[in-house]
Amino acid sequence: MKNLPHLLFAGAAGTGKTSAAIALAHELYGDSWQNNFAELNASDERGIEVVRNKIKNFARTAPINAPFKILFLDEADSLTPDAQSALRRTMESFSMSCRFILSCNYSSKIIEPIQSRCAIYRFKPIDAAALKKRLERIATNEGVDISTEALDAITYVAGGDLRKAINTLQSAASIGASVDQKTIYQITATANPDDIQDLLHASLDGSLVQALELLDSLIKEQGLSGSDILIQVHRALLKADIPDPLKVRLIDRIGEIDFRLSEGANERIQLEALIADFMLSNQKA
Repeated sequence: MKNLPHLLFAGAAGTGKTSAAIALAHELYGDSWQNNFAELNASDERGIEVVRNKIKNFARTAPINAPFKILFLDEADSLTPDAQSALRRTMESFSMSCRFILSCNYSSKIIEPIQSRCAIYRFKPIDAAALKKRLERIATNEGVDISTEALDAITYVAGGDLRKAINTLQSAASIGASVDQKTIYQITATANPDDIQDLLHASLDGSLVQALELLDSLIKEQGLSGSDILIQVHRALLKADIPDPLKVRLIDRIGEIDFRLSEGANERIQLEALIADFMLSNQKA
């Protein structure tokens, strides 16, 4: 136990970083784990003052019936560079009485001196099979009737984020005891992947009228934003059976449209421009 180093948990949201930290505290301290464990979210207070006050005050106090305490700092990549520098000094000064567990989505945003003082563990997105197994268990325990298609839809929407998957299941179950695929896509503001595939194929095949009708359906009838549609088109394109040189050009075009949308360009015009570009690119291929 005394040899536990500082830890850095890096990975996407909903992959178990916070749960792993709490489980570790349970393992080390047993039922009295809360006496020697504190959790702070760096995205709430990200300046140097939170390091100088809250973090330092916790780290400097003696542990209770244990060799050291644990401070779990969630979303540590939200800390400013100055705050991270102050945190590095605090980690050095109080390493005898406190261990730090930092969690972040992007380890590249953590300064190198902190990374070198931590054992880094990378959390990958939850496997689809494991995610479905957990959802089935929850649905059984809660008496929720969920179809296989709905499980597939939640898996698609969650993208490896178990927290998002569970929240989606809970939201769908609040509507009715039976959960189907259509409900999942409605409550998550997500297009059915089949509709996205149809849009992609119509664009590549040069069917302008059909492609624009499908785009109308996604924007006006389903109420999806341009960014949401673009993200799903990107996912569909990566799996599309088309030549790699063409796929590269189209991915590059998607990146350009995504930037324009982030700068406030008109969603409808930009998506129509993307459809037109898909048609022209396929003709040149």
